[in-house]
Amino acid sequence: MANLLEVTVVGCNKLKDTEWISRQDPYVCVEYGNTRNRTRVCTDGGKNPTFQEKFVYTMIEGLRELNVMVWNSNTISRDDFIGSGKVHLVKVISEGYDDSSWPLQTKNGRHGGEVQLIMHYSGANANNYLPSASAPHVSMYSAPPQSYSMIYPPVSTGAYPMPPVYPPYPPAQQPYGSHYSHGNSSS
Repeated sequence: MANLLEVTVVGCNKLKDTEWISRQDPYVCVEYGNTRNRTRVCTDGGKNPTFQEKFVYTMIEGLRELNVMVWNSNTISRDDFIGSGKVHLVKVISEGYDDSSWPLQTKNGRHGGEVQLIMHYSGANANNYLPSASAPHVSMYSAPPQSYSMIYPPVSTGAYPMPPVYPPYPPAQQPYGSHYSHGNSSS
């Protein structure tokens, strides 16, 4: 039986306002793997729209986050991007439930508000991530059991650039007398 992830888009808070005159009409897109869903438009929802819409996804092994994007629906012109964010699934996978607000970023990297999701995972009890009482004793210095590796998201290469190489420390500074003038040319 497939383990299902149930995601309810409750609403958004403190969204960046993209309208000059009227109230914005937001909607939320949720993407997990190749599956994309979209809420209805919350007409005149403004900065704090409510949706209460539920989507169900089949869990994909190793995929531990979903993407959310919030848009402002426009009738005549293109829809305006409000913000997007990544939702980490570690808590809902391990506990079966997560009721959290997740930050959104604008295309400039600024805070664009937040989206509130309630998530349920049907396979949380079936996947026991903790060792059972009958598990053999593990020495403090040995590698953790394989079952613990499922708690953490997989390391992916290429998703983020390598950290920058920092320049070496500057050379030790010379005493003032040899390189700097103290405003007095006669020494």
